[in-house]
Amino acid sequence: MLEIIIVIIGLTLFEIISSIDNAVVNAHVLATMTDRFRRFFLIWGMLIAVFLLRGVLPFLIVWIANPHFSFIELFHFTFSGDSKQIEESLAESKAYLLVGGGMYLFLVFLAWLFLEEKKYTFLVEHFIHRHSVWFYAITSIFFTVIVYISLKFDPFLAFAASIGTTAFFITDGFKKNAEEKEKELLDPNMSGWSKVFYLEVLDASFSIDGVIGAFAFTMSVPLILIGNGIGAFVVREVTVRGINWISKYAYLKNGAMYSIGMLGAIMILESFGEEIPFWIAPLNTVILLVIFLFLSWKEIKMAEKLAAEGKGSV
Repeated sequence: MLEIIIVIIGLTLFEIISSIDNAVVNAHVLATMTDRFRRFFLIWGMLIAVFLLRGVLPFLIVWIANPHFSFIELFHFTFSGDSKQIEESLAESKAYLLVGGGMYLFLVFLAWLFLEEKKYTFLVEHFIHRHSVWFYAITSIFFTVIVYISLKFDPFLAFAASIGTTAFFITDGFKKNAEEKEKELLDPNMSGWSKVFYLEVLDASFSIDGVIGAFAFTMSVPLILIGNGIGAFVVREVTVRGINWISKYAYLKNGAMYSIGMLGAIMILESFGEEIPFWIAPLNTVILLVIFLFLSWKEIKMAEKLAAEGKGSV
């Protein structure tokens, strides 16, 4: 029971911090929508984001790694008392899931580190971003090394790594397209249905990061559904109630990306047979969240102090 609680807490926190960007975009776009479309997105968008995307996607990922089961059989075995078959099958396909998911997450981290504009936490982030052209060379070398190591274990492990890499570049393209559309979404003259559609596409692209990262915490689909579902619900509440507050914490995105990078590395190591305790992934998420929350809080206090001194001098 303690292990289950720790895993769910870790999953929930990871889902929250990895979806902060999504919540900020949603809130800005919702401010330009009429009450009718805002209510539609918050109600039906919640159902789609939590129950459809985050509900179906874990089963889809497991099914891709275990195609000898039908999707209905997989669903039945997961929630029935007779879970021995699915557990044995998952044990056999675990390495493939981990290396594919690990490659996907680690490339998400590298893309953020090299290519994205960010609030710099460390000097090295600014240095790396100035040399963003190296992202493609480093990504190619990293992929080649992982494939080379994988071939020593199992050729299908190398194939799984290539699937994870392919999934990254496909979803990264969707994300970049959605981000480019953000300025259009803020146009009050754009139709409400168009805004709802693009927000759902953005939700879908962000949900993939959270669901794939969840497999670093556990192979249990029910636990993933619970943890990700709670996290998605909290993110929706933050979108509606506390977006001005959460936007002040400028380093939360950094914490999310470092957490994603660490989880990707953990998954890759586990796929090659390294035994990593179950509590490492949740602990990694909690520690990074605390560190970057503290850095954000420190900057907020510094800004308030400077503002107070400025008023005092006037």
